[in-house]
Amino acid sequence: MTLKRPDFGFHRSAIATAIVLCSSYSVAAPVLEEVIVTATIRAESLQDVPVSVNAVSGEKMMEAGISKVEDLQAYVPNLTMSETGIGTNIYIRGIGSGINPGFEQSVGMYFDGVSYGRAQLTRAPFLDLERVEVLRGPQNILFGKNSIAGALSLISARPGQEFEGLVSGTYEVETNERVLDFMVSGPINDEFGARLAIRKREIDGHIENLTLNRDEPQRDEQTIRLIVDWDATPDLSASLKMELGKFDVNGRQIEIINDQPSTSTTSQFTGKTYGQILDNTVIGVGPITLATVDADSSVLNNYQDFKRSSNGDYSYNDTHNITLNVDYAWGDHQFTFITGILGYETDELCDCDFTGAPIFAVAAEEEYSQFSQEFRWVSPVGETFEFIGGGFYQKSELDFFDSIQVTSDILPDLLNADDLQKAGANGEAPPFDLTGGLLGLGLGGIGDAGDEIRNLGTPRNFSSDTELFSVFLQTTWNITDLFRATFGVRYSYEEKDGSRKLELSDLSTGEIRAVGEVDTVVAKNFSAERHDLKGSRSEGNFAPSVNLQYDWSDDVMLYTTLSRGYKSGGYDARSNASPEANPVRPIQNITSPDSAPIIVGSFEYEEEQATSFEAGAKTTLLDGAAELNIAAFYTKYDDLQVSIFDGTLGFNVGNAGAATTMGLELDGRMALTENLMMTGALAFLDFEFTDFANGQCYQGQTPDSNDSNVSGTEYCDYKGKSNQYVADYSGNLTFVYSTMVNKDIEFRGGVDFVFTGSYNSSQNLDPSQEQDAYVKSNVRLSLGDVTKGWEAAFLVKNVTDETVISYSNDTPLSSSIFGSTGHYGFIETPRTYAIQATYRWY
Repeated sequence: MTLKRPDFGFHRSAIATAIVLCSSYSVAAPVLEEVIVTATIRAESLQDVPVSVNAVSGEKMMEAGISKVEDLQAYVPNLTMSETGIGTNIYIRGIGSGINPGFEQSVGMYFDGVSYGRAQLTRAPFLDLERVEVLRGPQNILFGKNSIAGALSLISARPGQEFEGLVSGTYEVETNERVLDFMVSGPINDEFGARLAIRKREIDGHIENLTLNRDEPQRDEQTIRLIVDWDATPDLSASLKMELGKFDVNGRQIEIINDQPSTSTTSQFTGKTYGQILDNTVIGVGPITLATVDADSSVLNNYQDFKRSSNGDYSYNDTHNITLNVDYAWGDHQFTFITGILGYETDELCDCDFTGAPIFAVAAEEEYSQFSQEFRWVSPVGETFEFIGGGFYQKSELDFFDSIQVTSDILPDLLNADDLQKAGANGEAPPFDLTGGLLGLGLGGIGDAGDEIRNLGTPRNFSSDTELFSVFLQTTWNITDLFRATFGVRYSYEEKDGSRKLELSDLSTGEIRAVGEVDTVVAKNFSAERHDLKGSRSEGNFAPSVNLQYDWSDDVMLYTTLSRGYKSGGYDARSNASPEANPVRPIQNITSPDSAPIIVGSFEYEEEQATSFEAGAKTTLLDGAAELNIAAFYTKYDDLQVSIFDGTLGFNVGNAGAATTMGLELDGRMALTENLMMTGALAFLDFEFTDFANGQCYQGQTPDSNDSNVSGTEYCDYKGKSNQYVADYSGNLTFVYSTMVNKDIEFRGGVDFVFTGSYNSSQNLDPSQEQDAYVKSNVRLSLGDVTKGWEAAFLVKNVTDETVISYSNDTPLSSSIFGSTGHYGFIETPRTYAIQATYRWY
């Protein structure tokens, strides 16, 4: 069979051994094997690609136990990914979209050429990959769907010329992780080839839930993929990929990491931590007891120790995708058609007070469907002018639902009692008689605020329909044999419709609550209001790029790139209020109309722009035994899209102003001897907001601006500050030693060192949430029979048992209602031990 597709002409064995762990050697001296990537659509040597790109092989990911995209960040400096309470963060060079279902990611993810722009898809497991390529910096010409910060390109392993198969099992002791991989591949006949891959993964988790007496997060993952290749004629070939996935998670790697005593001066919460308030609080006026709260004692576990207090939460996900790739060769020209159909459904429950007291939860459902069609025309190489051009169409539909759920009496009782206690402290006559009968609580009287939110639901429905058309052209002018210039442009036109509606309901009956005192209580305590919003928007933009390359010598290539990128605007899915400053009805008999609470949310946000300059060099050293690549970059972002926590429960999306990011990235590999390989990467990063006046203040921070009439509008100016996840430096270093024990048995030993400088894990840059610098190390030792195909390995991850907080934020309601400063955090896995057994046949 003769395959002429530019993307798929390289077999797994030719690439996987080259990228990170292995090298081939001549008899005289060690020489690195060439690494082939498709970062520029054409299959090229990594050393010829004029962009900062890291490539990680499928073999490396399997051997290192990398089971989801998030784990890649250990091997790619300036790439940061983390789960949050209600979303997923993906950042490259300090830039990311933040957490909001209305966002498409600033870091684009592409799977076999199809855009996977939804953050939820990054949580999905993946399997049987040829490699992953991480391109840093704006990628708006060839990867054109909003890839303003960078792109992740995942390439599936494909059917080869020979029959092969694999069975691999991994067992990890500390978290009881079990992984089973199966793959079979080969030709069916002269025209057809197929590859079937299946993965099953189960894990108990590394966090102990004290409330439920179980380990979390418990994961149950199942993925199956079938790829069928058809070589219809010597010039026409097609590939069909079908994949179904399911990943269910019970619990989360979240715990309260600090909890400071309440500083309230008007209630009996004073001096108590949030946990103490929930565990045992008696509120009264004089001799009268108004409320007693006695939650599970696990709420007192308010420090980081890999133990959490929670009533339980879950995330159930089903995914599907079909990709059809058709290639036609017309002489030396290549025409490619890529059709993509994908979608997912998500059902989630977040115990979003992050304590074992049943204060409130957030239920969410998400359904997404996408169709895309891309056409590419790739010219032959070696001409004075070469080009890659084409068009792209994508249509997507998103439906998102969520609701705050107050299902217990804890919060209502606390609010009722605190109202009465404050009234007594202010010298007001308490509305009760000595027999304990409450008086005057009919319509908005003192002490019934909590009653208004008993069995409260806040059903919110959001939808967004998007249609995108774009055309692109990238032309390379080979001015001389050594000097070439590449010019690129993409024009995109996008139409988007969005709607969001929030109601207040009774969970026991399902009925919508009438407008009244409940609106004021919800506004004051949850910063939420009823609203019904709709919008339509359209926008078009040009994304240009100019790249210059010069071959200084046979071993040194220099390049520089100037580009302009865009990320489209859209609609906010998770704000709890309208962008209009409308007063909410006050509680009668207590608050005058002049002091009615006003809250301001968000709905529509505008496009984001980036102007980037990058210069670099790709070098080969020591007669082919070493490579060193370097890139320096400067990027200016305008109208940066951000998602800002409102300090209570919601997130408001807006355009922050401007920011700059600059730095230096180095990566390389070296064959130290015929048996010892070293690879490494190092990045330096500097990020600064140059205009961001309406940043979120951290707890206790003095605002730079505020509006006393509008709830949630105390802002802190971020100008001159860095961003979440930005570390001054980060990198990794790997050593792999291999030798034959005898004529059949090979020993392989590898150690990774992954390091980073300190960074802030919170969105509001709270100084207390600084993650210290650390160095993680991972070890893998294996013995394998190269003739019979078996291998047994022992793995240790995080050998030094570093504690790493990947994301943190304010504990909901602890400060806004009870005056207690606290944080929750996502805690990465501590040291683990695993055994791995693999059998391959050919």
